[in-house]
Amino acid sequence: MDNDVYGHVNNVVYYSWFDTAVNATLIEHGVLDPERSEVIGLVVHTQCHYFAPLAFPQTVQAGVRVAHLGRSSVRYEVGIFADGAERTAAHGHFVHVYVDRATRRPVTALPAGLHTLLESWR
Repeated sequence: MDNDVYGHVNNVVYYSWFDTAVNATLIEHGVLDPERSEVIGLVVHTQCHYFAPLAFPQTVQAGVRVAHLGRSSVRYEVGIFADGAERTAAHGHFVHVYVDRATRRPVTALPAGLHTLLESWR
């Protein structure tokens, strides 16, 4: 994920950072096992606004919060910061629809542990 021809991290990398920030936190809190969880989140919408360039090997940090918690969907808002910066270099959102792993159909309710964790991120 090195710099692009313009000398900064390409815009598509930010979406990867969004996904990593959310999923890594879910894994750390024990509510997601990417290989075994019966319920998984699929990204159905995403958007990003850019304010300052970032470049490899610059260290970045991500902040995540829940903007909307629905029956089977969650809208996460994510900020990407240059290490130690007070303002975001970029921020945006993405929406997970939680589905049954086998059928890929939306669940009727989020698993209790996941719901409790996401509620705390509001």
